Amino acid sequence: MLVEMHKLFVGTCFGSGKKLFYGLYRSHLRIRKRDLCLSTTKYAESEETDATPTPAPTILVEKDANITLIGINREQQRNSIDGETAEKLTEAINQFEADDTSPVGVLYGVGGNFCAGYDVQELEAEAQRGSLNFLLRHEGSVGPTRRHLRKPIVCGISGFCVAGGFELALLCDLRVMEDTAVMGFFNRRLGVPMSDGGAVRLAAAVGYSNAVDIIETGRRVYAQEALRIGLVNRVVATGTALGQAVNLAFSIAKFPMASLMHDRNAVLDNANFYNRHGFNAAIHNEIMNVSSAMVTEMQDGVKRFKISEIKGPKTDAWQIKQKSIPDWEKAEIEIEQNKKKT
Repeated sequence: MLVEMHKLFVGTCFGSGKKLFYGLYRSHLRIRKRDLCLSTTKYAESEETDATPTPAPTILVEKDANITLIGINREQQRNSIDGETAEKLTEAINQFEADDTSPVGVLYGVGGNFCAGYDVQELEAEAQRGSLNFLLRHEGSVGPTRRHLRKPIVCGISGFCVAGGFELALLCDLRVMEDTAVMGFFNRRLGVPMSDGGAVRLAAAVGYSNAVDIIETGRRVYAQEALRIGLVNRVVATGTALGQAVNLAFSIAKFPMASLMHDRNAVLDNANFYNRHGFNAAIHNEIMNVSSAMVTEMQDGVKRFKISEIKGPKTDAWQIKQKSIPDWEKAEIEIEQNKKKT
């Protein structure tokens, strides 16, 4: 499992088996030529004959009619987010919120994964410096997660949606999850605390008991459980999350938006995370309780993580094991099953 974790966070290239969901969506919905693009993330065909290729933008922004699509484009790192990408994502969402022609957005990940959390290489550098700067960014470490979005965004979840990526998905109003996707706070194994509203939003979405189970165990949450506990709103076939998320966004955007936004904001004002001291106080409490001891744990966790790449996994003890059943209980179960058959 730790080898798999290395592939998840370090973003090892995983061959040419790229999922075709983005291409299928583009051909099916006939996405129009990009007419909204950030200056920092825009594809440009340079007329200069420069031998050095222009690096691909890490955040893609485009529009399909009145729906704004925002894509995380760090495929080789399984769309983990570093500081620069977080700033670009924040800028993209800010521009979407300021666009009066686009009432609903869609957030997705390119290449078969939604987001693998905070970039582990940058995390290692921060931990070695004993720094908490990446946790203390005003907007959030992976995007604008420390405030409520002013417009609805639908999240299309494929592959891994873990750690900070999980918190980013919780930022969105609605979540569409592929049946083979995985969610979870994998940062638990590295000693990295949540810092992007996960502790606040998860409990509001699934209740206290489910939230502490997911947070404390750091386990995987698969699609059917996520749907059952209210963590996601739709489960769809593998390769269709983006297209289905766009369809859901269109189904919202067709309504009169003034009354819809009034009702949406009323729900936010009265949601669970506004009880007691309110959302801002809860977010502040989550960040300011980060201690220097956590930095030490992060340093040790990154070291163990790097060693595990060489040694391989030692145990799967974190997996839930099947309960052993005594013989007498097996006999009773067999009798009950035979009764049902007759």
